[in-house]
Amino acid sequence: MDLYQQQYCRLYPVVCMDEKPYQLLGETRTPIPMKAGRPECQDGEYVRNGTCSIFVFTEPLAGWRHVTVCERRTRVDWVNQFRELLDVHYPKAKKIRLVMDNLNTHTTASLYEAFTPDVARSLAKRLEIHYTPKHGSWLNIAEIELSVMSKQCLERRISSIDSLRLELLEWETARNRSQKGVDWQFTTTDATTKLKRLYPQFKS
Repeated sequence: MDLYQQQYCRLYPVVCMDEKPYQLLGETRTPIPMKAGRPECQDGEYVRNGTCSIFVFTEPLAGWRHVTVCERRTRVDWVNQFRELLDVHYPKAKKIRLVMDNLNTHTTASLYEAFTPDVARSLAKRLEIHYTPKHGSWLNIAEIELSVMSKQCLERRISSIDSLRLELLEWETARNRSQKGVDWQFTTTDATTKLKRLYPQFKS
């Protein structure tokens, strides 16, 4: 929360990251098209076309986000996202202050599984990782973007990974064009008051 209160700095941007598994579903019958006052009607039967993983990055103060769809969620998939983040999207940033949850793949050690030691070390030196606490994933602003994206794009059947990539690219482009940022209001002071039951109690 203290991190979110700091002023914007393009050399040390605050970037939040989250990921979401997604099941690809195909139709067994052609849906009945929507009409005025009536939504599209889908058959209850569907075809399972496998799963994939959606990675979302967002820089709240800049109103920027980036979405990638991968076939799997392995350590190598994860670190490839970060190499793109550092080399393509933030090549001039000295260090990215990264907010994410503490999954077993979310460590700088994963970099050494994908890259040579010198490359892994150079990438790790440009990351300052801030893990959300246990049961506190709601502190990750990328969850907000995932929620918006899910409501606007994913609450229907998408049958292939290529179709999903196209849908999310269009969503990303439109949302970045509108420059929708996140005005985070919950501060450390608010937390000590509203969540005081979670803080240790000391006897005087």
